[in-house]
Amino acid sequence: MSELTLLLLRFGFLGILWVFVFVIVFALRSDLFGPKARRLPQPAAYSAPVAPAQAPVAGPPPARREPTSSLDAKRLVIVSGSKEGLEIDLPAEQLTIGRSNESGLVIRDDYTSTHHARLLLWNDGWVIQDLDSTNGTFLDDARVIVPTHVPLNTPVKIGTTSFELRR
Repeated sequence: MSELTLLLLRFGFLGILWVFVFVIVFALRSDLFGPKARRLPQPAAYSAPVAPAQAPVAGPPPARREPTSSLDAKRLVIVSGSKEGLEIDLPAEQLTIGRSNESGLVIRDDYTSTHHARLLLWNDGWVIQDLDSTNGTFLDDARVIVPTHVPLNTPVKIGTTSFELRR
């Protein structure tokens, strides 16, 4: 083999090693610090949050549900998961949920993202917004894709934890 070929192979191998190092560093950085935060659209962008389509359900809804606005909600109650029974007074405008210590509600399990979801006080009540989490956010067993209104006493599931908004 000529010396030029050997030199080119060495530089190629060195370049591949550096690409591998940068890929590992980027993966570690995104795992430790999470994705870059995105700005919420202006209020005019959400004229009315739309829930994903659900299959029709036969029979009346469960008796424990109240048809009142979630604007009346004063607290968040965890009904299942590692923090079952915990009650949190809802903040004035928003509550972030995730594994991060910066979150208002910290849920530490393998199925919760660092910045998983956000609960916002919007026009006529509370709205849940999934923040592009890996395993999703579920409102009454339906995956939340767009910001969706959360009725009182309706289970919201994040990872292995479920919570409800209550008066």
